[in-house]
Amino acid sequence: MHVPDGFFNAPVSVGAGAVAAAAVAVSLRGARRELDERRAPLAGLVAAFIFAVQMINFPVGAGTSGHLMGGALAAVLVGPYTAVLCLSVVLLMQALMFADGGVTALGVNITLLGLVAVGVAYPLFRLVAKVLPRRRSAVTAAAFTAAFVSVPVAAMVFTLLFALGGTADIDTGTVFAAMTGVHAAIGVGEGMITALTVSAVLAVRPDLVYGARDLRAPLVLRTPSGEQTAQPTPAAPGAPARSGARSGRPLWLGGLAATVVCACFVSFYASSELDGLERVATDHGIIQQAEDSATADAPTADYGVEGVDNERLSGGLAGLLGVSATLAVGAGVFFLARRRGAGEEEQRDAGRADSAGHADREKV
Repeated sequence: MHVPDGFFNAPVSVGAGAVAAAAVAVSLRGARRELDERRAPLAGLVAAFIFAVQMINFPVGAGTSGHLMGGALAAVLVGPYTAVLCLSVVLLMQALMFADGGVTALGVNITLLGLVAVGVAYPLFRLVAKVLPRRRSAVTAAAFTAAFVSVPVAAMVFTLLFALGGTADIDTGTVFAAMTGVHAAIGVGEGMITALTVSAVLAVRPDLVYGARDLRAPLVLRTPSGEQTAQPTPAAPGAPARSGARSGRPLWLGGLAATVVCACFVSFYASSELDGLERVATDHGIIQQAEDSATADAPTADYGVEGVDNERLSGGLAGLLGVSATLAVGAGVFFLARRRGAGEEEQRDAGRADSAGHADREKV
């Protein structure tokens, strides 16, 4: 659902840009609480993986295809605030490097694929996971449900924005029915990809899945009176904390390999049918309002490298460049967010220590 330039008038584009900027600013602060020394590297990989899988369109019938949006997937793996940042980085790279999604429509795209998708998916995920038994299968089921629902809801919000400032004179009810219908079908694929990915990470490193934090129950000891007391697991002096004892390198390397394979090889076999938004826009005359992106002349526009005649090699190189750029920018953003968060934690710890010392001196 990458909106091109020209679909919306200036007031809606500017307004959506302001909303997106505010969402990114809030997410930068919120991500400080979600990211730690283990999840910060994973967040960059999640952004790169979403970029790669979005290159793979899957058929949904009637000459239409769809691709992963990724809001639910990112929210479950690394947290909702970090997920908004992941999608923002992906959409920025796609717009600037590949002319995929308009530059003036970047705010609309971040609002739809980032803010709306994550804002709908994560609360629904938490609700479903809370109702189901505390098992890994429940996390997977909740992830599927949240991902499935997030896609048609984002399509509904697109229709609302189009009613407010769409540049084509099309009946809103017609746009609503067409957008929600096709994106409900795409939502099934979204849910399946999300569930499979979350399940794979849960099988390897469940401790790194943000949405599975509740599965890690504390140690419970029985007292002679029959009461149960939760106690933290003791660590040997000088040993690393239990949660950080396991290396995340195998997961990171495996995820990176899967990302590169998707972007450089699997993407060549993606469906060539119009995606959901393009299908609706073509069938109802909206596509005539589309304008060329300001980056249409970029050397990697349309996911091909200029000057490379071999189509498969050109697409593979473009995918590799996109993954590398997304990983680099994402890792930089998340590293800075984590660093700021760690600095704030140190200040709070220092403040508590000073308060405790002051209280002790008053007692003396």
